[in-house]
Amino acid sequence: MKVVETERLILCRLSVGDAAFILELLNDPAFLRFVGDKGVRTLDDARRYLLSGPIASYQRHGFGLYLTKLKDGDISIGICGLLKRESLDDVDVGFAFLPPFRRQGYGFESASAVIGHGRAVLGLDRIVAVTQPDNVGSIHLLEKLGLHFERMVKVSDDGQECKLFVSHP
Repeated sequence: MKVVETERLILCRLSVGDAAFILELLNDPAFLRFVGDKGVRTLDDARRYLLSGPIASYQRHGFGLYLTKLKDGDISIGICGLLKRESLDDVDVGFAFLPPFRRQGYGFESASAVIGHGRAVLGLDRIVAVTQPDNVGSIHLLEKLGLHFERMVKVSDDGQECKLFVSHP
Protein backbone atom coordinates (compact mmCIF):
# COMPACT_ATOMS: atom_id res chain seq x y z
CA MET A 1 0.00 0.00 0.00
CA LYS A 2 1.56 3.27 -1.17
CA VAL A 3 1.71 5.95 1.52
CA VAL A 4 3.88 8.72 0.08
CA GLU A 5 5.31 9.47 -3.34
CA THR A 6 8.10 11.89 -4.25
CA GLU A 7 9.78 12.83 -7.49
CA ARG A 8 12.04 9.76 -7.41
CA LEU A 9 10.63 7.53 -4.67
CA ILE A 10 7.62 5.53 -3.55
CA LEU A 11 7.17 4.79 0.14
CA CYS A 12 4.80 1.96 0.93
CA ARG A 13 3.88 -0.23 3.84
CA LEU A 14 6.21 -3.14 4.49
CA SER A 15 4.85 -6.68 4.28
CA VAL A 16 6.21 -10.11 5.18
CA GLY A 17 7.08 -10.40 1.48
CA ASP A 18 9.86 -7.86 2.12
CA ALA A 19 11.69 -10.24 4.49
CA ALA A 20 14.71 -10.81 2.20
CA PHE A 21 15.27 -7.08 1.81
CA ILE A 22 14.89 -6.49 5.57
CA LEU A 23 17.35 -9.33 6.29
CA GLU A 24 19.93 -7.59 4.09
CA LEU A 25 19.30 -4.08 5.45
CA LEU A 26 19.27 -4.98 9.14
CA ASN A 27 22.60 -6.81 8.78
CA ASP A 28 24.36 -3.95 6.99
CA PRO A 29 27.39 -2.95 9.12
CA ALA A 30 26.26 0.70 9.33
CA PHE A 31 22.77 -0.36 10.47
CA LEU A 32 24.27 -2.63 13.14
CA ARG A 33 26.60 0.14 14.33
CA PHE A 34 24.25 3.11 14.35
CA VAL A 35 20.76 1.61 14.80
CA GLY A 36 21.54 -1.63 16.58
CA ASP A 37 21.43 -5.36 16.25
CA LYS A 38 17.82 -6.47 15.93
CA GLY A 39 18.78 -10.15 16.04
CA VAL A 40 17.57 -10.73 12.48
CA ARG A 41 19.71 -13.54 11.01
CA THR A 42 17.25 -15.58 8.92
CA LEU A 43 14.21 -14.98 6.73
CA ASP A 44 12.02 -16.23 9.58
CA ASP A 45 13.65 -13.66 11.91
CA ALA A 46 12.97 -10.96 9.31
CA ARG A 47 9.31 -11.99 9.03
CA ARG A 48 8.96 -11.88 12.83
CA TYR A 49 10.62 -8.44 12.91
CA LEU A 50 8.22 -7.16 10.26
CA LEU A 51 5.14 -8.55 12.03
CA SER A 52 6.10 -7.32 15.50
CA GLY A 53 7.60 -4.00 14.36
CA PRO A 54 6.39 -2.09 11.30
CA ILE A 55 3.21 -4.10 10.64
CA ALA A 56 2.17 -3.97 14.31
CA SER A 57 2.86 -0.21 14.27
CA TYR A 58 0.55 0.32 11.28
CA GLN A 59 -2.23 -1.44 13.21
CA ARG A 60 -1.52 0.28 16.53
CA HIS A 61 -0.66 3.83 15.40
CA GLY A 62 -1.63 4.12 11.74
CA PHE A 63 2.01 4.70 10.73
CA GLY A 64 5.42 3.06 10.92
CA LEU A 65 8.54 2.45 8.87
CA TYR A 66 7.92 2.27 5.14
CA LEU A 67 9.73 0.46 2.36
CA THR A 68 11.45 3.09 0.23
CA LYS A 69 11.72 2.19 -3.45
CA LEU A 70 13.03 3.91 -6.55
CA LYS A 71 10.25 4.71 -9.00
CA ASP A 72 12.66 3.92 -11.80
CA GLY A 73 13.04 0.14 -11.73
CA ASP A 74 10.95 -0.50 -8.61
CA ILE A 75 14.15 -1.12 -6.60
CA SER A 76 13.99 -1.34 -2.79
CA ILE A 77 16.68 0.96 -1.38
CA GLY A 78 15.85 1.46 2.30
CA ILE A 79 13.27 2.24 4.93
CA CYS A 80 11.97 5.56 6.17
CA GLY A 81 9.02 6.37 8.37
CA LEU A 82 7.62 7.41 11.70
CA LEU A 83 7.96 5.48 14.95
CA LYS A 84 6.26 5.81 18.31
CA ARG A 85 8.66 4.57 20.95
CA GLU A 86 7.47 4.07 24.51
CA SER A 87 10.59 5.84 25.76
CA LEU A 88 9.88 9.07 23.84
CA ASP A 89 6.94 11.44 24.26
CA ASP A 90 6.92 12.35 20.57
CA VAL A 91 6.83 10.47 17.28
CA ASP A 92 10.25 10.20 15.68
CA VAL A 93 11.42 9.93 12.09
CA GLY A 94 13.75 7.08 11.25
CA PHE A 95 15.58 5.98 8.11
CA ALA A 96 18.18 3.52 6.86
CA PHE A 97 19.44 2.84 3.34
CA LEU A 98 21.58 0.20 1.69
CA PRO A 99 25.13 1.40 0.96
CA PRO A 100 24.75 1.96 -2.82
CA PHE A 101 21.87 4.39 -2.19
CA ARG A 102 23.44 6.61 0.45
CA ARG A 103 24.62 10.17 -0.23
CA GLN A 104 22.29 10.61 -3.21
CA GLY A 105 19.59 12.69 -1.54
CA TYR A 106 17.19 9.79 -0.99
CA GLY A 107 17.29 10.18 2.79
CA PHE A 108 16.41 13.86 2.60
CA GLU A 109 13.73 13.28 -0.05
CA SER A 110 12.04 10.44 1.81
CA ALA A 111 12.32 11.95 5.31
CA SER A 112 10.98 15.31 4.09
CA ALA A 113 7.99 13.52 2.58
CA VAL A 114 7.40 11.46 5.72
CA ILE A 115 7.57 14.53 7.98
CA GLY A 116 5.18 16.37 5.64
CA HIS A 117 2.81 13.39 5.71
CA GLY A 118 3.05 13.27 9.51
CA ARG A 119 2.04 16.90 9.77
CA ALA A 120 -0.56 17.13 7.00
CA VAL A 121 -2.24 13.72 7.29
CA LEU A 122 -1.55 12.58 10.84
CA GLY A 123 -1.75 16.01 12.49
CA LEU A 124 1.62 15.80 14.24
CA ASP A 125 3.04 19.15 15.34
CA ARG A 126 6.32 18.08 16.87
CA ILE A 127 8.40 15.35 15.27
CA VAL A 128 11.72 14.27 16.74
CA ALA A 129 14.64 12.07 15.77
CA VAL A 130 17.33 10.22 17.69
CA THR A 131 20.79 9.31 16.51
CA GLN A 132 24.09 8.10 17.88
CA PRO A 133 26.41 10.99 18.79
CA ASP A 134 29.00 9.84 16.23
CA ASN A 135 26.57 9.28 13.33
CA VAL A 136 27.74 12.32 11.38
CA GLY A 137 25.72 11.45 8.26
CA SER A 138 22.41 11.24 10.11
CA ILE A 139 23.15 14.38 12.14
CA HIS A 140 23.83 16.29 8.92
CA LEU A 141 20.61 14.99 7.36
CA LEU A 142 18.53 15.88 10.43
CA GLU A 143 19.93 19.40 10.46
CA LYS A 144 19.23 19.73 6.72
CA LEU A 145 15.64 18.67 7.47
CA GLY A 146 15.40 21.58 9.92
CA LEU A 147 15.63 19.58 13.14
CA HIS A 148 17.73 20.98 15.96
CA PHE A 149 19.64 19.23 18.75
CA GLU A 150 17.74 19.52 22.02
CA ARG A 151 19.36 17.13 24.53
CA MET A 152 20.80 13.70 25.16
CA VAL A 153 18.31 10.88 25.84
CA LYS A 154 18.27 7.15 26.47
CA VAL A 155 15.92 5.29 24.15
CA SER A 156 16.28 2.07 26.13
CA ASP A 157 17.39 1.32 29.67
CA ASP A 158 20.39 -0.69 28.50
CA GLY A 159 21.27 1.54 25.54
CA GLN A 160 23.76 4.36 25.27
CA GLU A 161 22.69 7.99 25.22
CA CYS A 162 21.55 9.35 21.87
CA LYS A 163 21.17 12.86 20.55
CA LEU A 164 17.55 14.00 20.41
CA PHE A 165 16.71 16.36 17.55
CA VAL A 166 13.39 18.21 17.41
CA SER A 167 11.30 19.75 14.67
CA HIS A 168 8.64 22.36 15.12
CA PRO A 169 6.13 23.34 12.44
